[in-house]
Amino acid sequence: MNESPPPQHYSPLRQLVLARLREFLRRPSAIFWVYVFPLVMMTSLGIAFRNRPVEVIRVAIVESSGAERLLEGLSDDEHFSAHVLPEEEARRLMRIGRIEVIVAIPASDSNLYEYIYDPTNPRGLLARNMVNNQLQVAAGRREVVATRDRTVTEPGGRYVDFLVPGLLGLGLMGGGLWGVGFAIVDMRIRNLLKRFLATPMRRTDFLLAVMLSRFLFTVPEVLLLLLVAWALFGVVIHGNLLVVMLLIVLGAFQFAGIGLLVASRARTMEAVSGLINLTMLPMWITSGVFFSYERFPDYVQPLIRILPLTALIDALRSVIQEGAGLTAIGSELIIIVAWGLSTFFIALRIFRWN
Repeated sequence: MNESPPPQHYSPLRQLVLARLREFLRRPSAIFWVYVFPLVMMTSLGIAFRNRPVEVIRVAIVESSGAERLLEGLSDDEHFSAHVLPEEEARRLMRIGRIEVIVAIPASDSNLYEYIYDPTNPRGLLARNMVNNQLQVAAGRREVVATRDRTVTEPGGRYVDFLVPGLLGLGLMGGGLWGVGFAIVDMRIRNLLKRFLATPMRRTDFLLAVMLSRFLFTVPEVLLLLLVAWALFGVVIHGNLLVVMLLIVLGAFQFAGIGLLVASRARTMEAVSGLINLTMLPMWITSGVFFSYERFPDYVQPLIRILPLTALIDALRSVIQEGAGLTAIGSELIIIVAWGLSTFFIALRIFRWN
């Protein structure tokens, strides 16, 4: 008589993770948004905001008896594009952004240069100062102290170096909220969660499986982003790569926890989409993905700094750009871990299968 094979032990956690992996790999659109879209965004923005030589400053010289003298003084420097125009036409061009500064010589004083520019426009103020310096030199001004220039170009201070940590954080946030929150509500709508409820699987196994499966996609995504950033733009990690990996792991855990919390009670796609957008939009704007959050008023910056995306991006930038170690990013690590643990345990407590 043949003996029956011993019963196999199935781990609910492992089987759920494998099921989620298979489901993801069968959806080409998901692969595009996870792996291809972040690369397209980084490449496009990196090219658009690449380091370029100083742009030519566009100057309008108001028609007058001394206009040709000013035009000759500015023509000696290739950084200026100057034209003699009537004042009305010059002001019109400034209004539509075609010129940065207007230079006029009042009829009452031929030795007076009058600059017309917008002081709230940083480029206008820069143009005014550069034009004034060039005209003063052309008029015979002599430098009191000798100077010389030493130019240097190093990775680290470019916009793309600032951008890459922001895109890493953005990818982790999108993966956590959409990849976890949206997936759970989709399963709830398809009544898959009710079927899980009939099994001996624990709620903890299910939630951890969703988080871990998302984590397995997120790590290759961010590593690919770093690799392409290095290959295309020469982005260098000045800190420890292991610290960067730790931040990626903690960031994925943090946003997966937030995604679980968002989806713990939502019953429709409209509801979860609204909650996800409500969660992500403030961080898209304020957390320093594309520009520094220091542009916001001082009184809101303490609130911005404790946002989960802000803490993650600040830590990534400190390590990647400045070479900071674990002790230097201690406060950011505390914020990230606190968000991850608190949202996971709250989600675990309030989660409903139906």
